[in-house]
Amino acid sequence: MVLKQVIETVDLLDGNITGEEVAQVLKEKGLKDVSITQVSSDKGRTDFLKIVIPGFAGKSRGGNVPTLGIIGRLGGIGARPGRIGLVSDGDGALVAVAIGQKIAHMIKKGDCLPGDVIIATHICPNAPIMPHDPVPFMDSPVDMFTLNKYEVSQEMEAIISVDATKGNRILNRRGIAITPTIKEGYILPVSNSLLDILSNVTGRLPEVLALSTYDITPYGNSLPHINSIVQPAVAAKCPVVGLAITAQISVAGCATGASHEIDLAEAVRFCLEVAKEMARGLDLFYDNQHYKAAQKLYGSFNQLQQPIC
Repeated sequence: MVLKQVIETVDLLDGNITGEEVAQVLKEKGLKDVSITQVSSDKGRTDFLKIVIPGFAGKSRGGNVPTLGIIGRLGGIGARPGRIGLVSDGDGALVAVAIGQKIAHMIKKGDCLPGDVIIATHICPNAPIMPHDPVPFMDSPVDMFTLNKYEVSQEMEAIISVDATKGNRILNRRGIAITPTIKEGYILPVSNSLLDILSNVTGRLPEVLALSTYDITPYGNSLPHINSIVQPAVAAKCPVVGLAITAQISVAGCATGASHEIDLAEAVRFCLEVAKEMARGLDLFYDNQHYKAAQKLYGSFNQLQQPIC
């Protein structure tokens, strides 16, 4: 069960907290490789958090199990001084930190994951608010290029990008959903293996978040994006799957009191179950033979990853 770690994380992040304070808590839980990088802009500052957790057969120990990246994607955990408390947009960071706490607890109890896990997010309690239709989004103190620079690591061989995805009319169910797998400009078929894990975790039929080609292109090109859930795919060569935390109605990213601990716990458990299955290889995310066949037929689509200068 992970609800304990989720509640502890909500208590931890519900305040004007710094990344260093979060890192200190994670280190006290037993995680050794936790780092913070502070980045500023004219819109404010944020603290990028990175956690590296070795697996018993991971690359860091000479093994061959692929490294899983888990990115908590968000603009900010708070919108102070305009809003008091955690905002809905902060769900990605909540899930990322809770996963770190849960894996630390597992290790103390003698359970080590097979592959290395790299967790990345950022901690910003006073991010700006951005106008958006149908409801306002949270902005970030730094641009998308900077977010990807500090959250996407080349050591990640598959990525789950966790993001609150409530400000739309596309998926009208509360809970969690996954996207199709994205790889170098291709929107690939939804992974049946990940659908099975999603159903096991939720006890429900799996939900899939629909994407357009616009969603997998870089921010700043004037095209509409559902949100930043698959923006890590712009900077990555590995397969990326979005894990959306959804709602039945459109909820503003800057809304407070809108995060649901049970939904967050489902997201944490999904990521953990994927991490347990990484010994199966990248087939968990996509069929490489089909991907190569598509490239042979239609060529590279990585121009979709390039920013418009």
